[in-house]
Amino acid sequence: MNRQCLRVLIVTTLSLASAEVFRVPLDERGLITFDWTPDYSRRSVQFEVHLSSDFGWFAVGFSDRGESFPADYCVLWYDWKGRINFENAVADEKGVLVVDEEQHCLRSKIKRKGHVTKFTYGREFDTCHASRYVIEDGTNHVVWSRGKDRLYQLAGLNVSAGDGDRGMVRVQLLKNVAANLDLPPHHKTVEILVSKVQVPDADTTYWCHVYKLPREYLEKHHVIQYGAIIQKGNEGLVHHMEVFHCIAPPEEEIDLYSGSCFAPERPKSTQVCKRVIAAWAMGATPFVYPEEAGLPFGGPTFNPYIMLEIHYNNPEKRGDWIDSSGIQFFIVSDLRPNDAGVIELGLEYTDKMAIPPGQDSFPLSGYCVTECTAVSLPPEGILVFGSQLHTHLTGIRVRTRHIRNGHELPELNWDNHYSTHFQEIRRLKRVVNVLPGDALITTCDYETLDRDNVTLGGFAISDEMCVNYVHYYPAAPLEVCKSAISDQALATYFQYMHEWENQPTSAANGISDNYRAIEWNKMRVELLREVYDESPLSMQCNMSSGDRFPGYWENTPITPVLIPLPPAGRACDKINTV
Repeated sequence: MNRQCLRVLIVTTLSLASAEVFRVPLDERGLITFDWTPDYSRRSVQFEVHLSSDFGWFAVGFSDRGESFPADYCVLWYDWKGRINFENAVADEKGVLVVDEEQHCLRSKIKRKGHVTKFTYGREFDTCHASRYVIEDGTNHVVWSRGKDRLYQLAGLNVSAGDGDRGMVRVQLLKNVAANLDLPPHHKTVEILVSKVQVPDADTTYWCHVYKLPREYLEKHHVIQYGAIIQKGNEGLVHHMEVFHCIAPPEEEIDLYSGSCFAPERPKSTQVCKRVIAAWAMGATPFVYPEEAGLPFGGPTFNPYIMLEIHYNNPEKRGDWIDSSGIQFFIVSDLRPNDAGVIELGLEYTDKMAIPPGQDSFPLSGYCVTECTAVSLPPEGILVFGSQLHTHLTGIRVRTRHIRNGHELPELNWDNHYSTHFQEIRRLKRVVNVLPGDALITTCDYETLDRDNVTLGGFAISDEMCVNYVHYYPAAPLEVCKSAISDQALATYFQYMHEWENQPTSAANGISDNYRAIEWNKMRVELLREVYDESPLSMQCNMSSGDRFPGYWENTPITPVLIPLPPAGRACDKINTV
């Protein structure tokens, strides 16, 4: 390790009570809790863990995707003489701990009270060590493991040996702590809750519950904040929730369904409930709208039906869970100056974009091009304050780049450890002004090592998406700004595969059949990547009505990035070059 690296010292007297504290349960029963508070001035996080005292060792740390190993741990352990120790270690490719001579888990305090052990410690965002996990914006995978036996030494312990007592949760550690949570004196609440759901004895359940708004919301209101209501004792069961508005004419009736989202008996009428208006994930704080804007809610053209979707995480497959959790909206009838809006960025929901099998990381990019924002945004532009990144099961990274006159500006949002199982709408730490003529490029990376054939773009959970729902004000006519490869370019690729690679592709086949017919190898995968990167686009530059803005949107050129941002370096690198 480079000893010139600037060390950010943790003040060990720091108490979590002195700052905003976030909490998640590490186990589904909520018997192990994990608290934290970020300190941006010191670029560090202070942690506090509570657990039952009947352990010989307890390891808690981070890994890229939630694996027990390789991972970066802080370990509290008793030696054979009953002395307590606190060290940092790295679990190697086999799960065996290698102890680092330099301490990165900076202990504050260890207490035992009754049958509970509480310990606090600090850790820098970046320890300046090449093999150490860097705490960064986006999703973080917290991993933990526990054993009953006392140890002779920590080095050589295998955190995955035996049946074990271990787990993983996803959180956003570096939260936006600047949002104002104070509510105005005159506000209403709407609670969208399930009622005494008997959660199935499966490890994963998606439960859908349709709700009709009261008649008072025939008049337009603004949502100014929302948050979760989790039934006490179910904090480890309720993994994430989303609320969807049912997009239909205001007089259309929707069935008041409550049941599995994927059940065959789910009414067809509920399939229109698909516009996300709220999203919460474990550990999330309330989502607060800027004081200048609110989300339109109700009104004469607003269909009064909305749907709550809850993801239950039940790894023990218990059949005795009863749940009445949901989302609480805070709403005002005194409208704010601006309506907030949502724009969909990324890729069209189409099979024209496909991911070959066997890939550890394959990128697809969706474009909101200069030509679209030039005709659809107001002269002063829009102010983006929130973002929800979205893929399906194979997505591992997502980012949206911001381009102006060929110059790349700071990224609008990114998540290098993205998981489709942890989706929330996040307030950005800076408001981003997007002007007419700017371009936004959303890139998703996918991992398909366990897939035997291509993964197609589409609506099914086994298909893929690449979307960033950006929340902004003032509301503009633009609602969808997404792309796919042009039909002509894709047809040319399939023709090349047939004529030069002897693949059974044909103009008579459909797109999906042509993709599935290809026997994929490294060269064909690389060629597809180049075709995606260089081909003109088929654009969706759509108003909320679904109509496209005037213009010809087929074979649209990709917006060039003439001056890209330099690769993001670590803080240590910047310090060492001074």
